[in-house]
Amino acid sequence: MKLTQLTITFLTFCVAAFSGMKAAEAASFSVLADGLNNAGGLSFGPDGNLYVTEAGTGGNGACVPPASGQGDALCYGSSGAVSRIENGQVKPVLTGLPSLALPDGTGAAGPRDIKFDSTGKPYVLVGYAADPTFRDRNLGKTDLGKIVTPDFKTNSWQSIADLANYELANNPDGDNLGSNPLGFAIDGNKIVAVDAGANDLLSVNTDGSNLQAITAFSKDILINPVFPPSDSPSNEPTQVPTTDEPPLSQFSTQAVPSNVAKGPDGAYYISQFTGFPFPEDGAKIYRIGADGKPTIYADGFTQLTDLEFDAKGNLYALQYANHPAWKGNLDGSLIEIAADGTRKTILSGDGLESASALTIGPDGAIYITNRGDRPGQGQILRIENIKSVPEPNFALSGLLVLGALAVDRWRKSRATKLLIKEFQPNHSAAQQG
Repeated sequence: MKLTQLTITFLTFCVAAFSGMKAAEAASFSVLADGLNNAGGLSFGPDGNLYVTEAGTGGNGACVPPASGQGDALCYGSSGAVSRIENGQVKPVLTGLPSLALPDGTGAAGPRDIKFDSTGKPYVLVGYAADPTFRDRNLGKTDLGKIVTPDFKTNSWQSIADLANYELANNPDGDNLGSNPLGFAIDGNKIVAVDAGANDLLSVNTDGSNLQAITAFSKDILINPVFPPSDSPSNEPTQVPTTDEPPLSQFSTQAVPSNVAKGPDGAYYISQFTGFPFPEDGAKIYRIGADGKPTIYADGFTQLTDLEFDAKGNLYALQYANHPAWKGNLDGSLIEIAADGTRKTILSGDGLESASALTIGPDGAIYITNRGDRPGQGQILRIENIKSVPEPNFALSGLLVLGALAVDRWRKSRATKLLIKEFQPNHSAAQQG
């Protein structure tokens, strides 16, 4: 999955761009908190307060190479945190968590998600965003790439599962090594988590036992892909086709899983963040039943970062951006998908940008982590006065386009880096590769 002038970006959606769809009326929202550092997943605790993870800004410690092996290194610090939101105030309740980031504090990997089990016990997922080979070798003992159980009273935590090491030892998808756990769900005494770097869905018991892969995700074949302009600056020149190359009719790309939710039918639903060149309408939601095999539940999205069901069985999907980030527009969208497949856009743009996570509160309102790709500017939004416009159905449980063997220049490590940088701030079209 996964700088100064790097063209790739970390995890934007304009419904108006979807096959000529009518843009939605804007719902309103209030800003509950701001000033967060690379904010990620959020969840309500047993005390009724909202908790949010902050991946931090890295630090001046040891470094690891980025997933692609090109560009600035990601350097270590203890700037990761979990914060509680009370009356508009951000109150850190767990500090000193591990963090990796680029020199400017963007592209951060650190605390990415938080959930509470039925007893109120918290669990925190810590990202990594690099080849797990370098983690222990370069950084020493660290909890990057792991699930930890924190104690907010003592500002301490304990590791229960090492997802990055599982990738190193097993590499379920058989591609280049990489690990960046991004999101998880708790299902009874089991945790299911997506690792965007490893491109798989994992399960582990809440006591840390029986860590295993449920499934790995295959590459996608793009038909007549649209690339950035050939003169787009990039420190990875092979990303952008030159004017001397003939147009590609097919292109192999590595989309990655970005989050997971358990559906009312007991199956797991997986949001997908597309790989370079980040095709519009190219992201899918997968359903994984008891057989462990992914099938397409819904498609036609752009750069999904999270999803969650409400009490009525409606599925809400969050788009990081409505267009490829290399177009310079980071407006995102919140989409409701009813059980019959009817779609409504709740909010598109109008201040929603680089959206990284959502949760549904005990009040039934939707809460979103906004501007989750940048240090010091992250926000938590509460969506209010919801208005929406129905949209045409896309295929549900549907049609996976099969292509012939395509050019496979893009390895998983590169797609991983793209995912991480897609959460980075202030990328102009000229800076996107």
